[in-house]
Amino acid sequence: MSHVTAPPISVAERRSWGPMVGLFLAQVLMSFNVAALPISLGGMVEDFGVPPTVASTTIVMYGVAVAAFVMTGAKLGQRLGWVAIFRVVIIVFAASSLMMILSPTVGWAIAGQVLAGVAAAIIVPALVALIAENYRGEQQATAVGSLGSARAFSGMSAFLIGGTLGTLVGWRPIFMITLGIAAAVFILSFGLRSDTGDPRVRIDLLASGLIGAAIVLLTLGFNNLNGWGLLFASESAPFSVAGLSPAPVFVVVGIILGQLFFLRTRQRKAQGRVPLVDLDVLRHPTERAAVYAMFVIVAMEAAVNFTVPTYIQVVQGRTPFDTSLAMMPFNLTVFLTATLIVRFYKRYPPRTIALFAFGLTTAALLWLAFVVTNNWETFPTILGLIVFGIGQGALVTLVFNVLVTSAPKELAGDVGSLRGTTQNLASAVGTAVMGAMLVTTLSVGVAQAVEEQPDLPPALAAQVDLGNVNFISNDDLREALAETTATPEQVDAAVALNEEQRLRTLKLGFLFLAGISAVAALPASRLPKYRPEEIPE
Repeated sequence: MSHVTAPPISVAERRSWGPMVGLFLAQVLMSFNVAALPISLGGMVEDFGVPPTVASTTIVMYGVAVAAFVMTGAKLGQRLGWVAIFRVVIIVFAASSLMMILSPTVGWAIAGQVLAGVAAAIIVPALVALIAENYRGEQQATAVGSLGSARAFSGMSAFLIGGTLGTLVGWRPIFMITLGIAAAVFILSFGLRSDTGDPRVRIDLLASGLIGAAIVLLTLGFNNLNGWGLLFASESAPFSVAGLSPAPVFVVVGIILGQLFFLRTRQRKAQGRVPLVDLDVLRHPTERAAVYAMFVIVAMEAAVNFTVPTYIQVVQGRTPFDTSLAMMPFNLTVFLTATLIVRFYKRYPPRTIALFAFGLTTAALLWLAFVVTNNWETFPTILGLIVFGIGQGALVTLVFNVLVTSAPKELAGDVGSLRGTTQNLASAVGTAVMGAMLVTTLSVGVAQAVEEQPDLPPALAAQVDLGNVNFISNDDLREALAETTATPEQVDAAVALNEEQRLRTLKLGFLFLAGISAVAALPASRLPKYRPEEIPE
């Protein structure tokens, strides 16, 4: 059977931007879904009666599903044809939105996000591949840059629209928007052109299993370090390995499987066989540095997008609309910066822009660690979020462009899968690690403070499970203490202690992120020094 390809596009030819609208909306669809999840945490906690760390599993499992299957998704697209499989997975994403709207339990919501993640695992490389096949030259550069803008625009609109709907109606109608976007993308996909696929493309199932298992184990391990135990198994651990917590064991095994995946990939390449992903996209130190930088950027963004909504909705008991207002400076700044940063590409090399941007994110996080209070509408807090958004928006667009411009056009699908794996694994790990770190810090802080608090005698502390401390509002804490022998004075003391420790934990969380941002200057210093017009052919 001959391989039928789409008619070649001449460099001079300019195509209609109509098909790109559909691709832009496909990126909006995925990003809006991800941004809507933190806004929905408060509603899910209330609807399903679960703690915020359980509700946040929807975020984690979406990221796990994308990261685990995106490399396999890239090969499926090459085998079956990008347009055909793109339409199928858009329908699957629409089905996931229906599951979110109708979910009777948190398990259904988690399953819906797993389904969305599997669909996104094919959409992510499809976007890059379809742009490469439908646009050339300056149009292609503009189209690639628009994906970063779409991601930032989605975050901004999701917090504004989702926050309003979550306050006035509820969290479920937010996902009616993703359902509508999916329908629009499906209709617009009929303007795309692509090849019909190549049945000769073979999928390395062993490599697919290795990388999928590695990512699942790594994410589950990081996500449950707090609940299952950092080293030794806790009572909530599903099982133990010679007394050890399964969480660190999962992390170690995941790293081993990841190394086996890279070994398998290099072997197939040496044998002249097609690997699951072509590691030529990482053959230069600058390209590897771009991946490391991308991981840090997305992980930090995920950590902030988890921390702030959780604190506002769950701890302070405020509405999703309050959350959207608090996050608006950050999301608006990310959108504007991601859109405008391309104007600096002809004046400054990627290395200079990245180092400056990481300097901004580090300074902003340090600033937030010192100025953040229980009131998110203060000018110092807004200023910190704006500065962080400037650095974040510049970095997200920059590192993706470094990868795309440095790779041959025939590796566009591999670049897309690498981007998807990195971003979604980073998002899952950033959310999981930040949640575990905050809860662990809060637990230790509360336990120590109770011991030093004379108004809270040991007899009262024994009635409260200090080993299972989580973020709760003052009203919920008062209700819990009402079931104990605590006097009104002791209840007031406990609430004051809880407020103090929560704020202390939040400040430590921002300091932790500032340290990660500062360390990220190391890979950023290895990004290329050239300007876009100097890129070698």
